[in-house]
Amino acid sequence: MESSGSAVRRLDRPVDNATDHILGNPDAPLTLVEYGSYSCPHCRAANAHLTEVRDELGNRLKYVFRHRPVTGSILARRAADLAERAPPEKFWETHMMLMTRSAVLTEDDLKAVASDLGIDHEPPDQNEREETAAEARVAADMQSAVASGVRFTPTFFINGRRYDGPWDTSSFRDAIIGRLGFRVLNAATSFAGWGPSAGLLLIIAALIAVIVTNTGAGPAFTAFWERYAGVAFGDLDFRLSLLHWINDGLLTIFFLVVGLEIKREFTVGHLASRKQATLPIAAALGGMIAPIILYSLVNPNPLWANGWGVPMATDTAFAVAIMVMMGSRVPIELRVFLTAAAIIDDIGSVAVVAVFYSGDMHWGWLGAAAAVTAALGFLNYGKVYRLTPYLLLGIVLWFCVHEGGLHATLAGIVLAAFIPTRPPPDLGALMIQANAIVTEEARHSHEVLRQGPSDGAMRALNTIYDRLESPADRLLRVAAARSSYLVLPLFALANGGVLIATDVFEGHSGLMLAIFVGLFIGKPLGFFALSWLAVRLRLADLPHGYNWRQLLGAGALAGIGFTMSLFIAGQAFSLETDFAAAKIAIFGASILSALVGVAILWNANSANEEADAPATAEPAKAPAE
Repeated sequence: MESSGSAVRRLDRPVDNATDHILGNPDAPLTLVEYGSYSCPHCRAANAHLTEVRDELGNRLKYVFRHRPVTGSILARRAADLAERAPPEKFWETHMMLMTRSAVLTEDDLKAVASDLGIDHEPPDQNEREETAAEARVAADMQSAVASGVRFTPTFFINGRRYDGPWDTSSFRDAIIGRLGFRVLNAATSFAGWGPSAGLLLIIAALIAVIVTNTGAGPAFTAFWERYAGVAFGDLDFRLSLLHWINDGLLTIFFLVVGLEIKREFTVGHLASRKQATLPIAAALGGMIAPIILYSLVNPNPLWANGWGVPMATDTAFAVAIMVMMGSRVPIELRVFLTAAAIIDDIGSVAVVAVFYSGDMHWGWLGAAAAVTAALGFLNYGKVYRLTPYLLLGIVLWFCVHEGGLHATLAGIVLAAFIPTRPPPDLGALMIQANAIVTEEARHSHEVLRQGPSDGAMRALNTIYDRLESPADRLLRVAAARSSYLVLPLFALANGGVLIATDVFEGHSGLMLAIFVGLFIGKPLGFFALSWLAVRLRLADLPHGYNWRQLLGAGALAGIGFTMSLFIAGQAFSLETDFAAAKIAIFGASILSALVGVAILWNANSANEEADAPATAEPAKAPAE
């Protein structure tokens, strides 16, 4: 198996009945395309399962084979060329001989197959047309493999979509037929792989909340989130409303992901060095300070002074999703810059919540939280790489922080700081070990009373799997998806409902204007100004990948506050009418910031290219004599 390619999931070159090698009914409704190599042992092993699948599906399936010889293997490339030099009517006969004649492809196999075909096993001279046609055909398949995102051999595409599941017969059959379970999983995976999907879910959840709140079902919808749930054991009775379970409980997962992302960026990411970090840090600081100043200047009522933290936060999911939807109009360097700046913004938001938006302190519980934190530090110092003890202590820490008066979600940040990382694995050694275990187990697979790998083999494989990722990376990979596709949409659904009525605007115009100005004007203003100052003072460099106009567009997108702004507003405003007005202002500023950001960035890339294009050179003058 050899890796290559990218995250592309679509077949680049559609199947052509006239030129592709097709086995089965050319008009079959089901199509299976394989990119494979005759020297790849995994392709040879999968070949037997493909035979069984074809036997079961018959005329409903057409199978297409495309060449992707293992890189660096002269024998693999010669085998592919040999198959293409065979007479067209004998391609599949040649294919099967090359795949099945021996356990491992050898020079003798090429000689034997060529002898059966009556052709020379050595490639013909370069000047002969047949050789050129064969090589061109293999090269075209290889280019198609790269464009289709083929990462290893064999790689399969079912009806044009890459199949990443197991290669056993039953899994192939379920995927090809399109059983309900596979279709649901495939649809979910495809949706999650689409860049803007997380932001789209947030928008849908927020719209549902607003629409339902403004219908006859609004009172019941609001009352639903106020229902209490919890546990009771003896004298212990711990209950919270569903709204608080989401805002204080589930949102801890979001903060855990934020903490893990911060940790990654400062260790191996785009904030790992001073030169990389200076510009996004400057932009983020400006994007936090300017909104706070403008809010404080515009806000007319001292009772709303506590809301200064509302316009300082950026919703990373929305901002980056919009950039992704704009495609090549936004350079990848600008996405990286905005993501790094949003990480710094998250740090500031977390600090603000911890210091300014917590309740009365209960030092006994905070002392218990400190003891749990010390236990997490002991596990990390002892290089305990199992996640279970950290997660169990994290639950205890969450309860102690909640009872101690701090916002319980901060437990997620603390927990993330102690989830261990570890040195990169030796992939070569691990793969050799895994192959040795699987090979040994396969030797016993047909023995009586043996239905699968032994317990010892499974434990060894689990150990190898655990070593492939650090606990921090594994938790981030698992928790990030749950945060984006479950926690944040639920948060938006529970908190996004606002009753759009004229009485919400009465007496709250000053508050709404302060939040709106802070997000819509303060964010891009501070974002751009401090970035410009950092470059002007030579503390940072403006990367060549984007220009100042594009940086301003990123600053406008940073005015999308949504998630964190709603969260801080919920902590800052105890009166429901104040919170409702704040939500309307956040929604309005975020929508307008998105529109303005898109407008600024839409043609900024072409403008950048024109600015970078060399001017027409003047004719050179002859040197003076």
